[in-house]
Amino acid sequence: GSVARSVGRLLRQLGDRGQVLCVTHQAQVASQGHQHLFVSKLMQATDGRAAMVGTQIRELTREEKVREIARILGGESDKQGLTPESLAHAEEMLSA
Repeated sequence: GSVARSVGRLLRQLGDRGQVLCVTHQAQVASQGHQHLFVSKLMQATDGRAAMVGTQIRELTREEKVREIARILGGESDKQGLTPESLAHAEEMLSA
């Protein structure tokens, strides 16, 4: 928790002076980013087997950022694992 928060703050400071690309599954690190991108694999079934055919990257909106941070934080309410508490915590982390 506190170490990830410190790493996130340090990465944000580096990002103020240059470009930093960080892939993380730590909400405390992700919440410090200036820009948030969602990376996903494009899959295609071939001969009954799934094969990766590419990668898609898109910038997240503010609402999508909140939902993604909340998803990383956990909680199990709706089908995406988002609870009112995790959404509120994500909003607070992004606002700090």
